[in-house]
Amino acid sequence: MGFGNQGGRKAVSRFDKLIETVEAYQALAAENYDRIRTLAEEVRSGFCDYLGASDGVCVHLVPPVGEYKPKAHGDAAFSIPPRGFRLLGPIAFGLAVRVSRDTDWLRLVMRCRKIGDKFMIQIEDGSEYEFSLPLKDADPEPFYDHLYQHILLWFSDHIERYKVGDYGTREIGFDFADDINAAQA
Repeated sequence: MGFGNQGGRKAVSRFDKLIETVEAYQALAAENYDRIRTLAEEVRSGFCDYLGASDGVCVHLVPPVGEYKPKAHGDAAFSIPPRGFRLLGPIAFGLAVRVSRDTDWLRLVMRCRKIGDKFMIQIEDGSEYEFSLPLKDADPEPFYDHLYQHILLWFSDHIERYKVGDYGTREIGFDFADDINAAQA
């Protein structure tokens, strides 16, 4: 009596309900990934334009952790994969920024998450910025100003530490890459 077919309707198994729920979860994870990837691409190109390098080669999307080469890393630039089972949550990515006229690069790590209809980007120093998509509908200039000042301040701070003789401490900071050394690897 209370089991099986009730009233002529086919009962949905717990497994079917689980599969339906996970499919909805994965659809949202795909949407989250696509939107954050779009935002990251817009930040990369916008920040490069903001910097105004004469050769136009100044910012790449790179992995947020581990080794990287100063080049476009495509799917590997994000903390979750573009396909397969993905977790629904914040996504990290790195921006490699050229810091010399030659081939010296540093990596800024960013973490992006959705809050309502907005996206928050947290820079490694803890500052957060709110964006809507497409990015061109917002004013990203203050964000680019902050990124630029963040990089300048890091170098200026280390110059000052050297001048006063206090540069021996190791701290969490930027990861550097040299395009010549990377090409030989």
